[in-house]
Amino acid sequence: MDQLFATRASRMKASEIRELLKLLDQPGIISFAGGIPDPALFPASEFAQAFQLALGPKYQSQALQYSVSEGYVPLRQWLADHMKQIGVSCGIDNILITSGSQQALDYLGKLFLSPSDTALVGWPTYLGALAAFNAYEPRFDRLSINGNRRAAEYRAGTGDIKFAYLSPDFANPTGETVDLRSREALLNLAEELDCAVIEDGAYQALRYDGDPIPPILALEISRKQSIEKCRTIYCGSFSKTLSPGLRVGWVVAAKPVISQLVLMKQAADLHSATINQMAVHRVAEACFETHIPMLRQVYRSRRDAMLAALDQFMPEGVQWTKPEGGMFVWVTLPKGMDGSTLLLRALATVKVAFVPGQAFFPDETGANNLRLSFSNSDEKTIQEGIQRLGEVLRM
Repeated sequence: MDQLFATRASRMKASEIRELLKLLDQPGIISFAGGIPDPALFPASEFAQAFQLALGPKYQSQALQYSVSEGYVPLRQWLADHMKQIGVSCGIDNILITSGSQQALDYLGKLFLSPSDTALVGWPTYLGALAAFNAYEPRFDRLSINGNRRAAEYRAGTGDIKFAYLSPDFANPTGETVDLRSREALLNLAEELDCAVIEDGAYQALRYDGDPIPPILALEISRKQSIEKCRTIYCGSFSKTLSPGLRVGWVVAAKPVISQLVLMKQAADLHSATINQMAVHRVAEACFETHIPMLRQVYRSRRDAMLAALDQFMPEGVQWTKPEGGMFVWVTLPKGMDGSTLLLRALATVKVAFVPGQAFFPDETGANNLRLSFSNSDEKTIQEGIQRLGEVLRM
């Protein structure tokens, strides 16, 4: 049967993170692996009320029925208002609801990439984005927005450059944030290259320190005075703020882009689950503005605990990022060390899990890196886990 598969199938690989999660059922494992929210922080009672209402006599026929591909109108209206609050002026016709932002990345890869086209990405970058884009057989090139690469150098590579992808706020996996100057520089580069910008805003709401920086799409709208003239496409998600299990994300872009994505949605799954969209809308409307500050407070404390533990227990020569938000700390080990080898040793000896860094690099370099997530462990567990990890590094 394998001989019948399309050539793209050979580029599809199992997610290292998903495979790793299968190992974590062992008793006593302290996991810094999955970049997942703490389920104890989900607004469960609000969701229970929302689903009860959706299944009541007034709304059940709508909640359980087919719906429009663009998404539930009240939710799109709420999102238009939400985006305006962070500087993005748009209407509901600029918004498509997707089954998580991962589906949005898959659709955008399908929309823009032909075989051998070029996608500009970070080095490292989000593993899920690489998986989504990889199915469309592109080549990847390193996105540099610090002024070290000119447009002509990008053009010297093979393949048409179709887009630059990045998560500018507290990126997965590094936790780093792109500053205002670099966001402006990226827009200039995209204009020179005549390519799209895919802005992954999955962690945008989870800022713990510093002043908010406008989304790249907001900066471009400010330049061009209309979203319809913009090349930036914003992908958002409720997975890190309200619930990942309901799989509700969204895309904000100029109408011609949304129209094409709607056609893909119609061909793929018709529409995201209506009842889930209705429930998310009810919960967002009821408590988003109070829920987010609570998340920030809890996750800030856990981030601080991880950074303090790293300072206390890591041996000399180990370095790490100090994120202003999000869920991740990126650790760089001394050259010659291998994160995958360290993981096997850590699981076997001290029962600590993390994600080796190599999977986040398109060229599979970066073996001496690892990603730690602090979102799903309390402060005491974080300290214990980092102490154990430090012990393994000293073995």
